[in-house]
This record gives sequence, structure tokens and C-alpha cells, in this order.
Amino acid sequence: MTDRAAMPELFTWEFATDPYPAYAWLREHSPVHRTTLPSGVEAWLVTRYGDAREALADPRLSKNPVHHAESPGARGKTGIPGERSADLMTHLLNIDPPDHTRLRRLVSKAFTPRRVALFEPRVRQLTDRFVDGFAARGEADLIHEFAFPLPIYAICDLLGVPAEDQDDFRDWAGMMIRHGGGPRGGVARSVKRMRAYLVELIHRKRAELTAGDPAGADGAAGAGTGSGAGDDLISGLIRASDHGEHLTENEAAAMAFILLFAGFETTVNLIGNGMHTLLTHPGPRVELQASLARGESALLESAVEELLRHDGPVELATWRYATAALTIGGQPVAAGDPVLVVLAAADRDPARFTEPDTVNLARADNPHLGYGHGIHYCLGAPLARLEARTALSTLLTRLPDLRLAADPADLRWRGGLIMRGLRTLPVAFTPGAAQAN
Repeated sequence: MTDRAAMPELFTWEFATDPYPAYAWLREHSPVHRTTLPSGVEAWLVTRYGDAREALADPRLSKNPVHHAESPGARGKTGIPGERSADLMTHLLNIDPPDHTRLRRLVSKAFTPRRVALFEPRVRQLTDRFVDGFAARGEADLIHEFAFPLPIYAICDLLGVPAEDQDDFRDWAGMMIRHGGGPRGGVARSVKRMRAYLVELIHRKRAELTAGDPAGADGAAGAGTGSGAGDDLISGLIRASDHGEHLTENEAAAMAFILLFAGFETTVNLIGNGMHTLLTHPGPRVELQASLARGESALLESAVEELLRHDGPVELATWRYATAALTIGGQPVAAGDPVLVVLAAADRDPARFTEPDTVNLARADNPHLGYGHGIHYCLGAPLARLEARTALSTLLTRLPDLRLAADPADLRWRGGLIMRGLRTLPVAFTPGAAQAN
């Protein structure tokens, strides 16, 4: 019987700052735990690694909200704020096979090893550009001046958003970041603006491709990735639709939207949380800097995986709904119940990871769930890893005496349900010392 008196309080600001002790308690005492979320929705939290891995791949846990047995007050309180009213529901986070299989096949072409490798020069260019912007000052906020803009511009390049429109996307994404833990209205407005823009962009690109002049459709993407004109993702979706793939306009807009929405914030948090971990763990940071100075890459690659495990960007996997009565970790779950797999808890499960609270950048046995598992494994993970490797190596080599410019206890974390990330990450370093790679 769970001792409710000893149970830690969930979803407070204190919890957001450090949820790991509460998750440790849940793993031990109530590993599949029914709770009422701040929105009022009741859901199951799955916290042990073995249960989490099984749940992520269980076809009885649907991604489609149609299976949610909603109470009258719960409608619209799951998923991404504003996506329902903006008619952006038909994306990979909300659908099951066979539609999921069809859409994922179309989009996965943008994330092949070859395509991701073509992005490396552009990502390196962006990281150097952002460091150049604050190197002379000797101080910076690594969230808003570095970790935030990097994936925004990279994803815009991937989609084919013209350079002159990318600052608008940065503004809309900024609204989502600022209101991640507050009123949903600001986020919903940004979602609607993105949707209107994406529909207009799809119409414009279709007209340009039909006219046989794809140069304008490519925007920044061709120059940034080395791909040919019109070889951006939105143009690819249009071609697929026009060649019998049965891709509706709503599906194309929703796919572009979710790649931007899911792709940018996870990478912001991966870089921000990763740098926070390194700045508060000097031993591993010095070890990684020494490895980079020797021109070695193996530790950098394993470091990104360990940072994903230790304090990853996605705290809870996105919503799932039981399509039938089932049992998870010995706990009966009714049909229609929402299930949230707690990646942050699973990835510190001592039953799977040795010394799970310790940062070990060279950890060899590290099958973390930071980007999920099963058919819904994060499609953009290869690009996010590239951005994280490039970001960490650029910061640690160009700013070798980088240090936290605040008491760690004073840092504030955003209070959203799914994502885990810092509001700000103030740092200091020797001004003007940075040299471009």
C-alpha cells in the first residue's frame, strides 16, 4: 500500500527544479502511478525503465487522442496547445499505423545520414556566428543567445523557410518558450500564426514548383545544406502529394509544424541542460575539454548520450491512450486512460544503469530512452545529436574558461509537462578570447 503521507508533491516549482528525488520515490513505491495533472487531466505515470521501454512500444497505447476517454472538463487539455483549433492534429505525435507509417516514410528522407551530414557545415556556421555575437562581452545567456536560435534556424533551413521569414519563426517559437509553463493562450496564438504561414508557404512553393522555377522554393535550404534547389522538406512533401502519396494540405502543414515545434525545443533543452550539467560538474567538463583539445571525437559522442540520459530535454514522452484494458508493471489501466512515460525517471533507474545519478561521459552501456523507443522514436534525433555535438565542442573550445555566472540554486526551470529546460543559463568567460574554429 502506497504511503501517501510520504509521497512527494508533484508539479510544483520545487519539483520542476529537481524532479529526480520524487521520481526515485515513485520508482520504488508507486512505479505506475495515477495522478491528477495541473491541467486537471488524470493520467498514469510510468517510471521504471523496463515498464517504460515496454510501454513505448506497446501498440495498445495509441497516440491518437480519439482514444482518450475525456471527462467534460478535459477536452483540449492534452497534446500541444492550439493544435486542435488550428487544425494541426494529423502529425506523427497524434497518429498510429498505417497513417503514421505512411507519413513517417515521407519525412524520414530528410533525416538520412547523408542529408544530416550535409547540414554539418551550416550548423557549424551558425554556432560560430552566435558565439561571435557575445564573445567580446565576456558574458552571455546561453539559452537565448545560443541554444535557442541554433535549432530554429537549422529547422527553418531543413523545411525550406526563406531566410527573410526565419526571424518570424524565431519570434513565434520564443512565445512558446516563454509561455511553456504559463497560460496556454500565447502558445495557441503562435501555433495559429505558424499554421497560417505554413499553408501560405505550401501554396507558394507548389506554384513555384509547378511553374518549373524551384529556386525561390528553396530559400535558405539549398545554400545551407548543399542540396539542390527545391530540395527542402516542404518541397519534398509537395512533390510526394502531387505524385500520388495522398498527402493532404492539412497533413503537410501539420508535419512541417511538428518538425519545427518538436525539433527546436528538444534541441534547445539538450544543449541548455547539457551545458548546465557540464558547468556544474567540473570533472567531466575538464575531461571533455582535454579530449577535444587532442582532436578526439569518441568522448564527445558518448558525452551527448550521457547528457541525454542524465538530464534529457524530454521529461515525459508525449501522450498515449490505452485502446483496451491492459496491465503495465502489474497495475491495471483502463481503456481510454492517458499514459505518460516518464523518460527522466526511467533513465535514472538503478535497475538498469550503474550509479544512475553520476555523470559518466564515457558510459558504454547506455541504452537511454531520451528520444523514445519503438515506432515513435524521435525522427529528428540524428540532427539534434549533430547540433548538440557541434554546440558543445564550439563552446568548450572557443570559450575554454566558460563558467556559470549564477548560483545554481537561483536558476529557474520552465514548468511545462513534457519538456524539461532552463529559462536562462547565464555564463561568464574571458572576453574577446574566443577564436573561430
